[in-house]
Amino acid sequence: MRNYLNLFVSLSLFALVLSCNKDFYPVGGELLADQTLKTVSEKFQVSTFQESIEKVETSIQNMLQLGKIEDPVFGKSEASIISQISIANDVFFGDLRQEAEDSEDPFSLAVIQEEETVTAVYLELPFFNNRADRDNDGVIDSLDADPEDPQSNSDDDELTDLIETQAGLNPLSSDSDGDGVLDHEDTENEAYEADNKVYEIDSIYGNLDATFDLKVYELTYYLNALDPAKNFESNKIYYSDVDYFERGFYDTTLFSGREQLNFEELRFNFEEDDPETEDIDETTRVETRLSPRIRIPLDTDFFQKRIIDLEGSPSLKTNTAFQQALRGIIIRTENFSEDLYMLLDLQDASIKVEYEYDKYNSNGTPDDETDDFTEKAKKELSLGLSGIQINTLKNNTSVPEIQQLVSNSKLDIPTDKLFVKGGKYHGKIRLFSNENGESEAVLNELRKKNWLINQAKLVFYVDPQLSEETSSQIANRVYLFKADDGTPLVDYTTDNSVVTTAVNRSKNVFGGLLEYDDNNRPYRYVFDLTYHISNIIRKDSLNIDLGLVVTSNIDDTSVLVALQNDSDDSNVKYPRAAVLNPLGTVLIGSNPSQILDDKKVQLELTYSSY
Repeated sequence: MRNYLNLFVSLSLFALVLSCNKDFYPVGGELLADQTLKTVSEKFQVSTFQESIEKVETSIQNMLQLGKIEDPVFGKSEASIISQISIANDVFFGDLRQEAEDSEDPFSLAVIQEEETVTAVYLELPFFNNRADRDNDGVIDSLDADPEDPQSNSDDDELTDLIETQAGLNPLSSDSDGDGVLDHEDTENEAYEADNKVYEIDSIYGNLDATFDLKVYELTYYLNALDPAKNFESNKIYYSDVDYFERGFYDTTLFSGREQLNFEELRFNFEEDDPETEDIDETTRVETRLSPRIRIPLDTDFFQKRIIDLEGSPSLKTNTAFQQALRGIIIRTENFSEDLYMLLDLQDASIKVEYEYDKYNSNGTPDDETDDFTEKAKKELSLGLSGIQINTLKNNTSVPEIQQLVSNSKLDIPTDKLFVKGGKYHGKIRLFSNENGESEAVLNELRKKNWLINQAKLVFYVDPQLSEETSSQIANRVYLFKADDGTPLVDYTTDNSVVTTAVNRSKNVFGGLLEYDDNNRPYRYVFDLTYHISNIIRKDSLNIDLGLVVTSNIDDTSVLVALQNDSDDSNVKYPRAAVLNPLGTVLIGSNPSQILDDKKVQLELTYSSY
């Protein structure tokens, strides 16, 4: 009986399917006829506005700017440094504290006046350098024949980079010790020191061979961390227009000389030969290696009187007391043979004070004082350039065209060009705006459409009128952010792309990198804003104005306080990395002349719809 029932059910279902099929195909065909998914690209109006800042907070930086560069569009930019000096709390010199030296213990001949004497003082300002080595073969990526392959051979000999590094040879030279015998045949390479390093310097603009006058002065103005104008209840902000040298707050000249940069590793040999190693002369061997840097001698008498001779005094009990007594230094440059602008490593900047002192030597027999003697010993005191640092930045720009654009933007009049210059000029971008700069009506229409946003690109074209002479001074990267609070866009946050072989090239999906045309001329900057635009259209996110600046480090999203004029009410949030790039760019805005209409900034959407 069950088999007959199953057969009946099967036949009934089959008949039902046949009866449905009679109507399914024609009805379904009509329903799908208008549901074809199409992909379309469409451009939308964008309004650009020119903005500027008068000064920006510079006392919260991760690097120091120094030098001069002149641009035919933006004029001359100059940077000098003001910095406090830091010392360890309760510091003393030699082996004994000053109170012990002054005790004159009659029962201990070892308690002596050490007579500490400064022998040399050096100011050290290290350069930034690229040390990225993805394949860990001992060769930095920029010099590696294949930075992804540890078996690459960068010097074209018969040994791979990794083997040469492990063997203590130079993977960038087929003859490491220079004796005429190639490494793969040489059985003796002791003359080559494997600790020697090759550096690639970055963050320096202009002519690297330029000469210039470098001067270092004592600062006499106390840089207070708290603001006396606000009853010392909040931190004091130091802006980029501060110049205590021009205001006369300086005294002793600690250094003045003509300089030219050296980008080689600094190596210092042992001063004395070790008699226990007869076959090695240590004076020919390197004891200390320093990365490339500005290293200049400072006045030894000044540091003798202001630090060493004050051992045991209240001014050396705490770092705060020390900074009140010795208030800092001013570093300035002038008289450049050619433009040279440097970004220097603040974290490792220091002043090294070398001194010698009398040291009591018991000659290994502490119970027998008859063979004791006094000898000269050496030590080094390291002072940090930390606390409050100020970059005095001067942008001598007097271009009437830019000032007119700034004035028009205050009246909400879109601009035909955008001048973007680190620490001075930036753009404000309004998406989906009409001729009056209004965007809500356009967005309301878009939100009624059932669009799936595949890609949103915002393209800025470089002004083709920029001459060949200025192309080398055009910023290689610009950055888009939320203009109201300085925070990054969602497309920036979701882009995890990393590039270690070049500076300032990560986040390349988000974009903002300078592209070149077929004639190798600066051409355009492109941003991918797919997530940002999708959120505006599909999720009713606010269509906030965007800010556009140059950037020295795309990974740095921190912001500073900037003033658009001298009023505190004009403050804006300004990306720190924009302050640290002295270069600029000129872009075609939203309302150019007819001849440049094809290059006006536009938002291009690629979307799918039925």
